[in-house]
Amino acid sequence: MRRVTPGAHPLIRAAWLAGAALLVIAGVVELVARGRAAVFVLAASVVLFVASYVAYLVRHFLFLAEVARADRALAAGDLEKARALLAPLLDVYPDLAPVQRAAGLTLYRRGDPLSAASLLEHASRSYGDDVVVATTLVASYAALNRGGDARRASGLVPRAVDVRLALAWSELVALGGDRAAGIALAAELAGRADVSATAARSAMAHALAAIAAARRADASAAIGPLRLLRTEAAGLPAEERAFLGYLEGVAVRELGRTTEAIAAFDRAIEAAPDTIGEALARRERAGLVARPQAPSHTEG
Repeated sequence: MRRVTPGAHPLIRAAWLAGAALLVIAGVVELVARGRAAVFVLAASVVLFVASYVAYLVRHFLFLAEVARADRALAAGDLEKARALLAPLLDVYPDLAPVQRAAGLTLYRRGDPLSAASLLEHASRSYGDDVVVATTLVASYAALNRGGDARRASGLVPRAVDVRLALAWSELVALGGDRAAGIALAAELAGRADVSATAARSAMAHALAAIAAARRADASAAIGPLRLLRTEAAGLPAEERAFLGYLEGVAVRELGRTTEAIAAFDRAIEAAPDTIGEALARRERAGLVARPQAPSHTEG
């Protein structure tokens, strides 16, 4: 049976019940005998209450420490360690928001956006203003080609830069996306200081600008963003290179450069196995090679 709270345990529950029973007995003894016996029984009841409460707190803090370990592993990019720490917690405490949040973030980055979206939808009820939760939920729906759901999820923290980057990706690429809104978002993000402040955001903004140019059928406008994307992505961790490689593949595919798109997807697949970038690149590559190839345009 799954425990409702992380501090709960059958022995703790038994101690609470025993303490309550002794408290009743102490009252009866006091009424009947009016002697020291009632004091001893009352003391035993208090000891049980205190001991069980301390045990409850210790177990609860151990649970929080385990979730914190998983968060640190995730921040360090050790997705396998985060998964190993969270799997037993998710099995026992699937309805607790801290577990749902940590597991959802981990599963998305490991290439399982469907499970991530389910967990993060629940977690967002407790973490409604958490930018990381909102961004990852939008990204999960974008990865699932559910543009309408991504748009709805972006309303959790609508002005956060990372949420808007994820939403722009969804609007430009996902089924049900609003391409005109995505083009406008890509233009907005290209001029934001908080985007250019980090290499990862800047690279994603350049990828989105290239996709937007392809959506406008303006191949020349994609040349600069693609070059900047490749330069910036080269210095990023493998997990981020894989995702940006996927976006690059989408951009050049939409420009009609099929062979170049397949090569970009291949690089993404090789860069970081078992990540969202690898999973998306593999999916898009499979769809691309399964259809007749159109003649490639001159590379920019």
